[in-house]
Amino acid sequence: MTTLRIGTRPSTLARTQSQVVADRLTQALEVTVELVPVMSDGDRSIAPLTEIGGQGVFVGAVREALVAGDVDVVVHSLKDLPTFADERVRLAAVPARDDSRDALVARDGLTLGELPVGSTVGTGSPRRAAQLKALGLGVDIVPIRGNVDTRLTKVASGELDAVLLARAGLVRLGRQGEITETIDPIQMLPAPGQGALAVEVAASPGSLAGDISAALDDSNTRAAVTAERALLRTLEAGCLAPVGALAEVAEGEDGLELWLRAVVVTLDGSYAVRQSAVGSIAEPAEVGDRLAKEMLAEGADWILQERAS
Repeated sequence: MTTLRIGTRPSTLARTQSQVVADRLTQALEVTVELVPVMSDGDRSIAPLTEIGGQGVFVGAVREALVAGDVDVVVHSLKDLPTFADERVRLAAVPARDDSRDALVARDGLTLGELPVGSTVGTGSPRRAAQLKALGLGVDIVPIRGNVDTRLTKVASGELDAVLLARAGLVRLGRQGEITETIDPIQMLPAPGQGALAVEVAASPGSLAGDISAALDDSNTRAAVTAERALLRTLEAGCLAPVGALAEVAEGEDGLELWLRAVVVTLDGSYAVRQSAVGSIAEPAEVGDRLAKEMLAEGADWILQERAS
Protein backbone atom coordinates (compact mmCIF):
# COMPACT_ATOMS: atom_id res chain seq x y z
CA MET A 1 0.00 0.00 0.00
CA THR A 2 1.26 3.49 -0.90
CA THR A 3 2.40 5.71 1.94
CA LEU A 4 1.79 9.46 1.61
CA ARG A 5 4.02 11.78 3.62
CA ILE A 6 2.08 14.87 4.71
CA GLY A 7 4.20 17.84 5.72
CA THR A 8 2.83 19.89 8.57
CA ARG A 9 3.95 22.49 11.05
CA PRO A 10 4.59 20.84 14.44
CA SER A 11 2.01 22.79 16.46
CA THR A 12 -0.89 20.87 17.94
CA LEU A 13 -3.38 22.78 15.80
CA ALA A 14 -1.43 22.23 12.57
CA ARG A 15 -1.05 18.51 13.29
CA THR A 16 -4.74 18.22 14.14
CA GLN A 17 -5.70 19.90 10.85
CA SER A 18 -3.32 17.70 8.91
CA GLN A 19 -4.69 14.59 10.58
CA VAL A 20 -8.19 15.52 9.40
CA VAL A 21 -6.86 15.59 5.84
CA ALA A 22 -4.87 12.40 6.42
CA ASP A 23 -7.93 10.51 7.62
CA ARG A 24 -9.96 11.52 4.58
CA LEU A 25 -7.16 10.60 2.16
CA THR A 26 -6.66 7.26 3.88
CA GLN A 27 -10.32 6.45 3.34
CA ALA A 28 -10.70 7.87 -0.18
CA LEU A 29 -7.43 6.76 -1.76
CA GLU A 30 -6.73 3.59 0.23
CA VAL A 31 -3.28 4.78 1.26
CA THR A 32 -1.39 4.92 4.51
CA VAL A 33 -0.36 8.34 5.73
CA GLU A 34 2.59 9.61 7.73
CA LEU A 35 2.68 13.11 9.24
CA VAL A 36 6.08 14.76 8.86
CA PRO A 37 6.64 17.81 11.10
CA VAL A 38 8.43 20.76 9.45
CA MET A 39 9.48 23.76 11.55
CA SER A 40 8.61 27.15 10.00
CA ASP A 41 10.19 30.54 10.67
CA GLY A 42 7.01 31.53 12.49
CA ASP A 43 7.38 28.55 14.83
CA ARG A 44 10.99 29.33 15.67
CA SER A 45 10.45 32.95 16.74
CA ILE A 46 8.21 34.62 19.32
CA ALA A 47 8.74 38.07 17.78
CA PRO A 48 5.74 39.85 16.22
CA LEU A 49 4.97 38.39 12.82
CA THR A 50 5.41 41.78 11.15
CA GLU A 51 9.06 41.70 12.30
CA ILE A 52 9.94 38.24 11.00
CA GLY A 53 8.53 38.38 7.50
CA GLY A 54 4.76 38.56 7.74
CA GLN A 55 3.26 37.02 4.61
CA GLY A 56 4.27 33.40 4.14
CA VAL A 57 6.15 33.09 7.43
CA PHE A 58 4.26 29.88 8.30
CA VAL A 59 4.33 28.48 4.76
CA GLY A 60 7.84 28.76 3.32
CA ALA A 61 9.64 25.91 5.07
CA VAL A 62 6.77 23.45 4.57
CA ARG A 63 6.60 24.31 0.87
CA GLU A 64 10.36 23.88 0.52
CA ALA A 65 10.06 20.39 1.99
CA LEU A 66 7.40 19.63 -0.63
CA VAL A 67 9.47 20.96 -3.54
CA ALA A 68 12.54 19.07 -2.31
CA GLY A 69 10.59 15.82 -2.30
CA ASP A 70 10.88 15.31 1.46
CA VAL A 71 7.07 15.12 1.66
CA ASP A 72 4.33 14.34 -0.87
CA VAL A 73 1.55 16.63 0.36
CA VAL A 74 1.39 19.67 2.66
CA VAL A 75 -1.51 21.12 4.62
CA HIS A 76 -1.76 24.82 5.51
CA SER A 77 -4.25 27.10 7.16
CA LEU A 78 -5.35 28.78 3.94
CA LYS A 79 -5.29 32.26 5.47
CA ASP A 80 -1.51 31.89 5.87
CA LEU A 81 -0.87 31.39 2.15
CA PRO A 82 0.84 34.26 0.31
CA THR A 83 -1.31 35.72 -2.45
CA PHE A 84 1.52 35.61 -5.00
CA ALA A 85 1.81 32.42 -7.02
CA ASP A 86 4.52 29.81 -6.48
CA GLU A 87 4.78 27.92 -9.77
CA ARG A 88 6.56 25.02 -8.06
CA VAL A 89 3.42 23.94 -6.19
CA ARG A 90 -0.22 23.31 -6.97
CA LEU A 91 -3.25 23.89 -4.79
CA ALA A 92 -4.75 20.44 -5.14
CA ALA A 93 -7.72 20.89 -2.82
CA VAL A 94 -9.61 23.29 -0.62
CA PRO A 95 -11.79 21.13 1.63
CA ALA A 96 -15.17 22.35 2.85
CA ARG A 97 -14.64 25.34 5.09
CA ASP A 98 -15.26 25.27 8.82
CA ASP A 99 -16.65 28.28 10.70
CA SER A 100 -14.86 31.40 9.41
CA ARG A 101 -15.70 33.65 12.37
CA ASP A 102 -13.52 34.98 15.16
CA ALA A 103 -14.18 33.97 18.75
CA LEU A 104 -13.69 35.57 22.15
CA VAL A 105 -12.46 33.66 25.18
CA ALA A 106 -12.92 35.89 28.22
CA ARG A 107 -12.82 35.60 31.98
CA ASP A 108 -16.06 34.95 33.84
CA GLY A 109 -17.89 34.07 30.62
CA LEU A 110 -17.99 37.69 29.45
CA THR A 111 -18.85 38.83 25.92
CA LEU A 112 -17.19 41.75 24.13
CA GLY A 113 -19.96 44.11 25.15
CA GLU A 114 -19.69 43.03 28.78
CA LEU A 115 -15.94 43.59 29.16
CA PRO A 116 -15.36 46.60 31.44
CA VAL A 117 -13.54 49.61 30.04
CA GLY A 118 -9.81 49.06 30.41
CA SER A 119 -10.01 45.29 30.09
CA THR A 120 -6.99 43.70 28.42
CA VAL A 121 -7.66 41.76 25.21
CA GLY A 122 -4.85 39.79 23.58
CA THR A 123 -4.41 39.29 19.84
CA GLY A 124 -1.51 38.97 17.44
CA SER A 125 -3.62 40.09 14.47
CA PRO A 126 -3.55 43.71 13.23
CA ARG A 127 -6.90 42.97 11.52
CA ARG A 128 -8.57 41.94 14.77
CA ALA A 129 -6.94 44.78 16.72
CA ALA A 130 -8.03 47.43 14.20
CA GLN A 131 -11.63 46.21 14.03
CA LEU A 132 -11.80 45.91 17.82
CA LYS A 133 -10.61 49.50 18.20
CA ALA A 134 -13.21 50.58 15.65
CA LEU A 135 -15.94 49.18 17.92
CA GLY A 136 -15.00 51.81 20.51
CA LEU A 137 -15.37 49.55 23.54
CA GLY A 138 -12.52 51.15 25.49
CA VAL A 139 -10.53 47.94 25.96
CA ASP A 140 -6.74 47.77 25.92
CA ILE A 141 -5.28 45.57 23.19
CA VAL A 142 -2.20 43.54 24.08
CA PRO A 143 -0.07 41.98 21.29
CA ILE A 144 0.54 38.27 21.88
CA ARG A 145 2.18 35.29 20.12
CA GLY A 146 2.14 31.61 20.85
CA ASN A 147 -0.02 28.58 20.24
CA VAL A 148 -3.68 28.29 21.20
CA ASP A 149 -2.97 26.72 24.58
CA THR A 150 -0.49 29.48 25.47
CA ARG A 151 -3.03 32.16 24.62
CA LEU A 152 -5.88 30.53 26.52
CA THR A 153 -3.62 30.12 29.55
CA LYS A 154 -3.13 33.88 29.65
CA VAL A 155 -6.86 34.24 30.33
CA ALA A 156 -7.09 31.34 32.76
CA SER A 157 -4.16 32.73 34.79
CA GLY A 158 -5.61 36.25 34.89
CA GLU A 159 -2.76 37.75 32.88
CA LEU A 160 -5.34 38.92 30.31
CA ASP A 161 -9.07 39.47 30.54
CA ALA A 162 -9.71 37.96 27.10
CA VAL A 163 -8.17 36.77 23.85
CA LEU A 164 -9.44 36.73 20.27
CA LEU A 165 -8.86 33.61 18.18
CA ALA A 166 -10.24 31.86 15.11
CA ARG A 167 -13.28 29.82 16.10
CA ALA A 168 -12.39 27.03 13.66
CA GLY A 169 -9.07 26.38 15.37
CA LEU A 170 -10.68 26.16 18.81
CA VAL A 171 -13.29 23.73 17.52
CA ARG A 172 -10.68 21.54 15.81
CA LEU A 173 -8.83 21.31 19.12
CA GLY A 174 -11.98 20.50 21.06
CA ARG A 175 -11.75 23.78 22.98
CA GLN A 176 -15.07 25.25 21.81
CA GLY A 177 -16.44 25.01 25.34
CA GLU A 178 -14.14 27.88 26.34
CA ILE A 179 -15.59 30.30 23.78
CA THR A 180 -17.60 33.01 25.51
CA GLU A 181 -18.75 34.73 22.30
CA THR A 182 -18.61 33.99 18.60
CA ILE A 183 -18.11 37.34 16.91
CA ASP A 184 -20.66 38.31 14.27
CA PRO A 185 -18.95 39.27 10.97
CA ILE A 186 -20.97 42.49 11.08
CA GLN A 187 -18.72 43.48 13.98
CA MET A 188 -15.50 41.81 12.84
CA LEU A 189 -14.91 40.38 9.39
CA PRO A 190 -12.51 37.41 9.41
CA ALA A 191 -9.21 37.16 7.61
CA PRO A 192 -9.41 36.13 3.95
CA GLY A 193 -9.39 32.34 3.91
CA GLN A 194 -10.00 31.94 7.64
CA GLY A 195 -11.53 28.60 8.58
CA ALA A 196 -10.36 26.92 5.37
CA LEU A 197 -7.48 24.52 4.74
CA ALA A 198 -5.18 24.34 1.72
CA VAL A 199 -3.77 21.04 0.47
CA GLU A 200 -0.78 21.46 -1.84
CA VAL A 201 1.29 19.08 -3.95
CA ALA A 202 4.32 19.64 -6.13
CA ALA A 203 3.56 20.94 -9.63
CA SER A 204 5.19 18.01 -11.37
CA PRO A 205 4.02 15.44 -13.93
CA GLY A 206 2.20 12.52 -12.38
CA SER A 207 1.44 14.39 -9.18
CA LEU A 208 -1.42 13.39 -6.92
CA ALA A 209 -3.35 16.59 -7.57
CA GLY A 210 -6.22 15.00 -9.47
CA ASP A 211 -6.86 12.23 -6.95
CA ILE A 212 -6.60 14.59 -3.99
CA SER A 213 -8.90 17.13 -5.63
CA ALA A 214 -11.54 14.48 -6.27
CA ALA A 215 -11.31 13.30 -2.68
CA LEU A 216 -11.22 16.63 -0.85
CA ASP A 217 -12.02 19.71 -2.93
CA ASP A 218 -15.20 21.68 -2.20
CA SER A 219 -16.15 23.91 -5.14
CA ASN A 220 -18.13 26.47 -3.10
CA THR A 221 -15.33 26.91 -0.57
CA ARG A 222 -12.73 27.22 -3.33
CA ALA A 223 -14.81 29.91 -5.05
CA ALA A 224 -15.26 31.84 -1.81
CA VAL A 225 -11.60 31.84 -0.80
CA THR A 226 -10.51 32.60 -4.38
CA ALA A 227 -12.59 35.79 -4.25
CA GLU A 228 -11.23 36.75 -0.83
CA ARG A 229 -7.62 36.17 -1.88
CA ALA A 230 -8.09 38.00 -5.18
CA LEU A 231 -9.28 41.00 -3.19
CA LEU A 232 -6.22 40.79 -0.94
CA ARG A 233 -3.90 40.47 -3.93
CA THR A 234 -5.36 43.48 -5.75
CA LEU A 235 -5.17 45.54 -2.57
CA GLU A 236 -1.49 44.49 -2.43
CA ALA A 237 -2.03 43.68 1.22
CA GLY A 238 -0.43 40.73 2.99
CA CYS A 239 -2.10 38.26 5.30
CA LEU A 240 -1.20 40.49 8.29
CA ALA A 241 -2.77 43.67 6.91
CA PRO A 242 -5.86 45.16 8.62
CA VAL A 243 -8.12 43.64 5.96
CA GLY A 244 -11.18 41.50 6.63
CA ALA A 245 -13.09 39.65 3.93
CA LEU A 246 -15.76 37.01 3.73
CA ALA A 247 -17.31 35.51 0.61
CA GLU A 248 -20.38 33.30 0.72
CA VAL A 249 -22.27 31.34 -1.91
CA ALA A 250 -25.96 32.21 -1.89
CA GLU A 251 -29.02 31.58 -4.03
CA GLY A 252 -29.69 34.49 -6.40
CA GLU A 253 -32.39 35.23 -8.92
CA ASP A 254 -30.58 33.26 -11.62
CA GLY A 255 -29.03 30.55 -9.46
CA LEU A 256 -26.01 30.46 -7.20
CA GLU A 257 -24.00 33.67 -6.87
CA LEU A 258 -21.05 34.86 -4.83
CA TRP A 259 -21.48 37.61 -2.23
CA LEU A 260 -18.26 39.20 -0.95
CA ARG A 261 -17.95 41.61 1.97
CA ALA A 262 -14.68 43.34 2.88
CA VAL A 263 -13.23 46.02 5.12
CA VAL A 264 -9.91 47.87 5.36
CA VAL A 265 -9.35 49.64 8.69
CA THR A 266 -6.73 52.04 9.98
CA LEU A 267 -4.69 50.49 12.76
CA ASP A 268 -6.15 52.89 15.31
CA GLY A 269 -9.69 51.99 14.19
CA SER A 270 -10.59 55.60 13.39
CA TYR A 271 -11.41 55.12 9.70
CA ALA A 272 -12.62 52.20 7.61
CA VAL A 273 -13.60 51.45 4.04
CA ARG A 274 -16.32 48.80 4.06
CA GLN A 275 -17.98 47.56 0.87
CA SER A 276 -19.55 44.50 -0.73
CA ALA A 277 -20.01 43.02 -4.19
CA VAL A 278 -22.02 40.28 -5.85
CA GLY A 279 -20.92 38.28 -8.85
CA SER A 280 -20.75 34.97 -10.64
CA ILE A 281 -19.61 31.92 -8.73
CA ALA A 282 -17.83 30.92 -11.95
CA GLU A 283 -15.63 34.05 -11.81
CA PRO A 284 -14.64 34.46 -8.15
CA ALA A 285 -11.32 36.17 -8.88
CA GLU A 286 -13.13 38.82 -10.90
CA VAL A 287 -15.48 39.49 -7.97
CA GLY A 288 -12.58 39.99 -5.58
CA ASP A 289 -10.55 42.09 -7.99
CA ARG A 290 -13.51 44.34 -8.79
CA LEU A 291 -14.37 44.95 -5.14
CA ALA A 292 -10.74 45.70 -4.27
CA LYS A 293 -10.53 48.33 -7.02
CA GLU A 294 -13.72 49.96 -5.76
CA MET A 295 -12.31 50.03 -2.22
CA LEU A 296 -9.01 51.50 -3.40
CA ALA A 297 -10.94 54.27 -5.12
CA GLU A 298 -12.78 54.97 -1.84
CA GLY A 299 -9.61 55.41 0.23
CA ALA A 300 -8.35 51.92 1.05
CA ASP A 301 -5.10 52.77 -0.73
CA TRP A 302 -4.48 55.59 1.74
CA ILE A 303 -5.04 53.25 4.71
CA LEU A 304 -2.67 50.61 3.39
CA GLN A 305 -0.01 53.16 2.42
CA GLU A 306 -0.22 54.67 5.89
CA ARG A 307 0.40 51.25 7.41
CA ALA A 308 3.40 50.63 5.15
CA SER A 309 5.02 54.00 5.87
